[in-house]
Amino acid sequence: MDTQYYMLTIYQPDGPAPGPDVMDPILRRLAALNREMKEAGAWVFNGALHEPSTATVLRPKDGEVLMTDGPYTEGKEHIGGFTIIQAPDLDAALAWGRKLAEAIGLLPIEVRPFHGVGG
Repeated sequence: MDTQYYMLTIYQPDGPAPGPDVMDPILRRLAALNREMKEAGAWVFNGALHEPSTATVLRPKDGEVLMTDGPYTEGKEHIGGFTIIQAPDLDAALAWGRKLAEAIGLLPIEVRPFHGVGG
């Protein structure tokens, strides 16, 4: 079976993370979903990111590479984490994306295939 790799990106609003009363149930649901993905052979890896203020941006300009602190763009939301999966097609990837959206609740999930990887 041919597979394609997909990135399931979690977007979250800027600002402090919710407290344990909100986060603990979400983290339990995410752990259960990660186990389900692993058992199905879909999970490749996942990760949570630090706040955008911890980012460093490298930008080529005039033959040099400039380095600046902070996020690449200013916005009202940022990438908070991601999961890389393998799936036979977009429909299967979207099904995992739906489960991720349900596990997290309220936050949007972007499902996007990798170019030239898998298939």
